[in-house]
Amino acid sequence: MQEKAVFQSTTTAPAVEVSKVLRNTYMLLGLTLLNSALFSGLAMAMELGRGAALGLSLGGLVMLFVVNATANSGKGLVATFVFTALMGAALGPMLSAYLALPNGPELVMQALGGTALVFFGLSAYALTTRKDFSFLGGFLMVGLLVVVVASIANIFFQVPAASLAISAAAVFIMSGLILFDTSRIIHGGETNYIRATVALYLDIYNLFVHLLHLLGVFSGDD
Repeated sequence: MQEKAVFQSTTTAPAVEVSKVLRNTYMLLGLTLLNSALFSGLAMAMELGRGAALGLSLGGLVMLFVVNATANSGKGLVATFVFTALMGAALGPMLSAYLALPNGPELVMQALGGTALVFFGLSAYALTTRKDFSFLGGFLMVGLLVVVVASIANIFFQVPAASLAISAAAVFIMSGLILFDTSRIIHGGETNYIRATVALYLDIYNLFVHLLHLLGVFSGDD
């Protein structure tokens, strides 16, 4: 799972500024998701293996630091598209494995639909209620760290039940982060639309990956 920083919302931005950040964030988010889908398809067409996926994920992790360092300049946009291209390509081998299953296409579509439903539903709730979810920050950070550590440990122990529990926890944590990150934009905790985009992108990316895993397990194909 890709790590991401969680910060507390401490300021309130003018409505015009918030609207601008939201508009730019959702526009860039849509483009980055399309970018990831394109490179995921290319990776599948090239039949990349798990080793390549790991290398691409590590490359994405490096680019995440580059994005954060350049987010206040035009270079940040370029870094963002490179980052999401790497992450999308890293997803290709996993999608190929699922699509090769008897009901693989249905599982992938269900995961996509579920991810979209959760994201739009929670985003709409945060935007319409205008509630401040900054109080979730500490809890989500601790949960995220536990999931990351457990995921690394399970690479060596390979416990199926632990893998299921990790994915279930990750789905809840990513859902909470969607509320948290959207709230941060609304209440001025994040005024840089590049960083806001990357935060929501990682929420959606990890939500999809772990939701797909859960669906695969419950269908008996994972």
